[in-house]
Amino acid sequence: MAGKGFTVKKDWDNPRQNAMPEGVSVPAEVRIGSILVRPATILAPMAGVTDTVFRRFIRHASVFFREQGAESRDQGSEIAAVEETVSNAQSGCGLLMTEFTSADGLARMRETKRRRYLTFYDDEHPIGAQLFGSNAETLAEAARIVQDTGFDTVDLNLGCPAKRVVGCNGGSGLLRDLPKIGDIFRAIRQAVTIPFTVKFRMGWNDGQIVCVELARMAESEGLNAVALHARTREQGYSGQARWEWIAAVKRAVGIPVLGNGDIRTPEDAAAMVAQTGCDAVMVGRAAAANPWIFRQIAQYTSTGIYDQPTFADRHHMIRAYFEMLLAEAEATKDLPRDARMGETAGKMKQFATWFTHGVPGGGQLRKAIYQAKTGVEVLERVNSFFSTPPGSADVTKESEPEGFPQAALLCE
Repeated sequence: MAGKGFTVKKDWDNPRQNAMPEGVSVPAEVRIGSILVRPATILAPMAGVTDTVFRRFIRHASVFFREQGAESRDQGSEIAAVEETVSNAQSGCGLLMTEFTSADGLARMRETKRRRYLTFYDDEHPIGAQLFGSNAETLAEAARIVQDTGFDTVDLNLGCPAKRVVGCNGGSGLLRDLPKIGDIFRAIRQAVTIPFTVKFRMGWNDGQIVCVELARMAESEGLNAVALHARTREQGYSGQARWEWIAAVKRAVGIPVLGNGDIRTPEDAAAMVAQTGCDAVMVGRAAAANPWIFRQIAQYTSTGIYDQPTFADRHHMIRAYFEMLLAEAEATKDLPRDARMGETAGKMKQFATWFTHGVPGGGQLRKAIYQAKTGVEVLERVNSFFSTPPGSADVTKESEPEGFPQAALLCE
C-alpha cells in the first residue's frame, strides 16, 4: 500500500535496469484520431505540475543545453531563447497534457478562473486537456468547454488514487463501476468531435484487475486511444509498474495503447515498447526531475546515445524555468487570485526538490531555496550557488536537510 495520500516520490522502488533492446525503439509517430503525435512520446498529466508554464518549459527544454555540453553535442550549435519556436521533433515531446481538472468545477467556475486550468499558448499544440468526475452529463459539458477552448484532445482520468478524488467516485474510484464508465464514455463521445482518450490503472486492487475489459469498452464506445498506468489503485505509486498488463491491453484492442509507469530513462522507454508493443510512451515523474528526457529519448532512438546535462546545463535549466514562473506571475498579477499563475516562491521550492536531485551539493541548494521568502530571492540563491564551481568544499556534500518538504504531485 502506498503512503498516506498517495503522493508521488521522486525515487522508484526496486527500479529495473534496462538496456536498449536491439531493433526496437520508441515509434516515430502515433495517430490519435485526427491528431498526429510525432514523436510518440507524451507528457503525463500531473496535478500541480503540468500547467502552461511547465508545459512550455518541456516544449523548449531542448534549448536548455549550453553550447559546451556533452561530447556528443554539436559544438557549433547555438542556444535559442525560450520564446523561439521549437518543433515537437526538436523537443522530443509529441503531446502535452494539462493538469487534471474537475469537470464539476469547470462547469461551475467563472471564466476568469477557468483561465488557470485551460490557458495554453500556440506553441503547446498538440495539447490535450484531462478531466475527472463521476457525472456523465457534467463530464460531457466540461468536454464541450475543452473542445470550444481549442484543445486538440480530451482525456478522462480514471487513474488518480488520491483519497479526495476517489472519495467523490472520481479517478480510479470509478474502476469499481464499469457500467457507469460506459455511460460516461458514451456521453463524452456524443458531446465532442475531437479525439477522446482515457487514462486508467489496472484496477482497484489485485483482486479486481479490469484494464483489459475497460480498454475493450473504450474501443467499442469510439474512444481514440487508451493509456494504462500499470499499477493498481491500491499500489498508489509503490512497487514496480507491471508492464505485462500494458502488453495484455495492446493485444486486446486495435486503437493506440499508450504505456505509462516507471519510465525514468531513454532505455526504459525503448524497453517498454519492446516488452509491450505499445504505440507510444507517457512520461510523468521523470519529466519533473529531468526535463530533457523527451529530447534524450529522441536522441537515443536515432543514435543510441544521448546528452547528459552538465553542471552549467542544470543552472541554465533551473534559471530558465524559474524566470518563466516569475514572468507568468507578473503577467497575471492583476487577475483574481484563483486565476493567477506562476505561484513563484512555493512552486520554485516544489520543483527544487526534483531539479536539484543529483546535483553536487544539491542539499545545500535546496536548503537555501527553502529558506528564501520570495521568488526573486529564490532565483538569486540559485545563481549564487551555481557561481561556485562543482567540487569545491561547499558544494560536494549531497544531503536532504531535515524538514525539507518532499515533492508531492498527484495522478501521473
